[in-house]
Amino acid sequence: MTSSVTNATTPASTAPTASQATSAQDQLSSNFDTFLTLLTTQLQNQDPLSPMDSNQFTQQLVQFSQVEQQIDSNKNLESLISLTKSQTTSSAVGYLGKTLTITDGTAPLENGNAEWAYSLPTGAATTQLTVTDSKGRILYSGAGETAAGLHAFNWNGQDSSGNTMPDGTYTLKVQATAADGTAINTGIASQGTVSEVDLSGTEPMLMVGPLGVPLSKATLISGQ
Repeated sequence: MTSSVTNATTPASTAPTASQATSAQDQLSSNFDTFLTLLTTQLQNQDPLSPMDSNQFTQQLVQFSQVEQQIDSNKNLESLISLTKSQTTSSAVGYLGKTLTITDGTAPLENGNAEWAYSLPTGAATTQLTVTDSKGRILYSGAGETAAGLHAFNWNGQDSSGNTMPDGTYTLKVQATAADGTAINTGIASQGTVSEVDLSGTEPMLMVGPLGVPLSKATLISGQ
């Protein structure tokens, strides 16, 4: 599969919208101009024998200044967020073509093949392997290896009735039991090449075939 970056873009005919801070700044400027106009009019028409209390409009000027400072802070925060997103995107794109190890039990099924590796720290009396789909439905169940060590498991994408499942993300669960009936902790992993980076969501997704892995969970990556 050709490496690519998938991104949800805005159609060219749609004009870009201003940031919230910029819109607030424009509204503040309009309100401030109106305030100055009203203030000037009041000063020009005030009773010389009973002048206006300057404390009131001084307080209003201070409030305008405080709002302007807050808007400036929001602008700086927007710039920081934009810079962070840009750096995150660059980091995600750098994973294209790298081998990603997934340790949550999921693996991509492509062209009738999904591969996992599972490890047993000690020998087991029984080991049961179960493959489920994204809705938790059991598609395959069978006995696994019982010897201590690392074992490979390849699934042909067929359920217990022989029906071929579509490409997608599937999960392997391993239940190993010792001779005395206690459960044995097992480790499960799968690997695949990052072929795309999906930037359409709030977090970049590293795509291994049909399987999407959030960038924040991509901890085991090796070069090719």
